[in-house]
Amino acid sequence: MRVVGFTFVKNGIKYDYPFRESIRSLLPLCDEVIVVAGDSDDATTEEIRLIQSPKIKIIETIWDPTLRDGGRVLAQQTNIALSYVRGDWGIYLQADEVLHQDDYATIQNAMELYLHKHEVEGLLFSYYHFFGSYQYIGNSRRWYRREIRIVRPVPGLTSWGDAQGFRINTRKLYVKLIDARIYHYGWVKPPRVQMEKQRSFHSLWHPVRWVEQHLGSQQEFDYTINAGKLIPFTGTHPSVMLERINSQSWKFEYDESKTKIPLKDAILDWIESLTGYRIGEYKNYTLI
Repeated sequence: MRVVGFTFVKNGIKYDYPFRESIRSLLPLCDEVIVVAGDSDDATTEEIRLIQSPKIKIIETIWDPTLRDGGRVLAQQTNIALSYVRGDWGIYLQADEVLHQDDYATIQNAMELYLHKHEVEGLLFSYYHFFGSYQYIGNSRRWYRREIRIVRPVPGLTSWGDAQGFRINTRKLYVKLIDARIYHYGWVKPPRVQMEKQRSFHSLWHPVRWVEQHLGSQQEFDYTINAGKLIPFTGTHPSVMLERINSQSWKFEYDESKTKIPLKDAILDWIESLTGYRIGEYKNYTLI
């Protein structure tokens, strides 16, 4: 069984992505890891080289500004990485997503179990979405619960939308849910860096005027008013993240009483807490 990891990153240092940790979390599971390195304003590509693994293959790209609308450039960069995947399975991580070493055996066993069951086109992971700090995770419908992160590289497979998931010739993939999680750290950064990242991120969807109108001259991201419903994280983090976690340089305090949640969302979250069912959940996959 040949397994290839694939990912993309641009300005990973500037926007404080855990891209090095993400890549390192892929290496034990993969025979090769494809890293599409965009035309960064910092030393991101050099930092990837410093990981010094013979498994890593770097593909340097220049982001096309005409694809910025709707986040299409993210899917394009993912598809470039996907085009280099030659194997039985491809494991996809974004630059702010990390695998936990305790899940390696589960992931490996699932890939072996479904290797010759070609009706299974992908494997579905659950998510931990960290917010504000490494001690809290999102616990409401504003956070997607699951997404495809292992795919069978077959003809017609492409990244879908803004690169959150995949489809085959616009058809949803048939997938199996496995007992493993993606640790998503995109909302854990110093407040000033998070604000800079938000400006850059929104510019992939909206024109400059929209970004200026909605984000204004704000210098630091206010985690307090943007928190939504959070719960304390009581598990362990991936070992590759420990140095980063121990160096957190800002304080985050969560007060649920100060969190404004729309009434509709509050009711839907309450129903989900009772039944386990998320009404109206978007699923870019077909579970089998």
